Amino acid sequence: MSVAESKRDGRMSFADLWKLYAEPRMIIMLLLGFSAGLPYLLVFSTLSAWLREVGITRTEIGLLSYVGLAYTIKFLWAPLLDRIRLPVLDRLLGKRRAWMIFAQGIAAAALVVISFSDPAVSLVPVVFGALVLAFASATQDISIDAWRIEAAPEEKQGAMAAVYQLGYRFALIGSGAGALYIADFISWQAAYLSMAALMLVGIGAALLAPRLPEAQAPIIGEEAMAEIVHRFHMQGPLEAAFAWTWRAVIAPFVDFFGRYGWWSLVMLALIGLYRVPDFVMGVMANPLYIDIGFSLSTIATVVKVYGVWMTIAGAVIGGLAVARFGVLRTLLAGALAATLTNLVFVWLAMQGADTTALAVTISAENFSGGFAGTCLIAYMSSLVNHRFAATQYALFSSAFALPGKILGGLSGVMVDWYAVRPAIAEALVGVAPGLTPATVGYVPFFISTALMGVPAILLILLVMWHRTKMEAKTTM
Repeated sequence: MSVAESKRDGRMSFADLWKLYAEPRMIIMLLLGFSAGLPYLLVFSTLSAWLREVGITRTEIGLLSYVGLAYTIKFLWAPLLDRIRLPVLDRLLGKRRAWMIFAQGIAAAALVVISFSDPAVSLVPVVFGALVLAFASATQDISIDAWRIEAAPEEKQGAMAAVYQLGYRFALIGSGAGALYIADFISWQAAYLSMAALMLVGIGAALLAPRLPEAQAPIIGEEAMAEIVHRFHMQGPLEAAFAWTWRAVIAPFVDFFGRYGWWSLVMLALIGLYRVPDFVMGVMANPLYIDIGFSLSTIATVVKVYGVWMTIAGAVIGGLAVARFGVLRTLLAGALAATLTNLVFVWLAMQGADTTALAVTISAENFSGGFAGTCLIAYMSSLVNHRFAATQYALFSSAFALPGKILGGLSGVMVDWYAVRPAIAEALVGVAPGLTPATVGYVPFFISTALMGVPAILLILLVMWHRTKMEAKTTM
């Protein structure tokens, strides 16, 4: 099949698929993914390690983690990135790249502020720096996501998502293990200064990224806006402010719900439920490894090093699958894989401290997680109107993260509840003698998290049925 034919039927040959990853925009996307992932751990676990080392209480560390809510609520200021043009930078670079450079510069400055702070003396500079870093990082995410969506057609979004995740994972290694090594051998100041310097990777990628043509946002719901202005007798600055707010904040949502009708609620539910199993089980994964009896070095080697590469492999294969088979079919495959791999943890709990079993479990879980993550990013990107890319994608990414994070907080309660039920414990130990009082509660827990994936699978099938029905109508 020729390239032209493959494009006409919505698929690409395998030779064309591999060529995707050699395109210049894919390299840019890889570097931007690195820039997006770099600040994440520097706000969370890496910063927590520094604070705990200097004697900050667990309560204070836990409260500081709330700065990470910026990643969840970024849809609140995403409309600004669709509407506001930064002075000078916009003229030189265009809207998307201007916001990238601005956010990356602020993030680098925040890392410098944190590096010169001493949390043992005062937490205020650290809290301020972490808060600015989180908001700058979330703003960078919005601008990068918008550029990615506008820079490639739908059939290439899977590959773009894959290389983005690849860069992101490399950044997590650098800001996690890399920062800890630098802190251990030199100092925390050197660690955070090094991370600030690495933000230059993202700045360089933004400068090298092609400037994309910018379409004016369509006028949506202007009649309704005019009716509200008339009814409430708005004039002058008030009318202008309301009109700006309508076009920046309300119009993107009117556009999305107008294009898909009540099916938009189904799509948002699908997005919100898709990764719930992974979010909920992920909180209890490390406690399971400890309770089974694996050493910290084994966990570090298998989970944190080998596991990262399996996630990258899954992300790359997911990108190829989206381009070859389409978004919805690969989205369904990712949901099925992510759901079934939760059951592999049931098997691991019954095996005990077997390193081979751990490697098999991590292979299945991380590969399916990387695959499903790429599929979800590609699906969310396919729903976006390019004229409202920043706002609409920020809404989807917030919807995808929030339910799982809320339910994930109850994961420990679930494990403990199952563990103290004598009927459950006795039945499971009878079937699997290798279970202990510390691990018996994990078996029904991971079965429960697997079942949490069923609603998303059903919603995908429903959306597939609806799309097939609509396509049949258009061909009649």
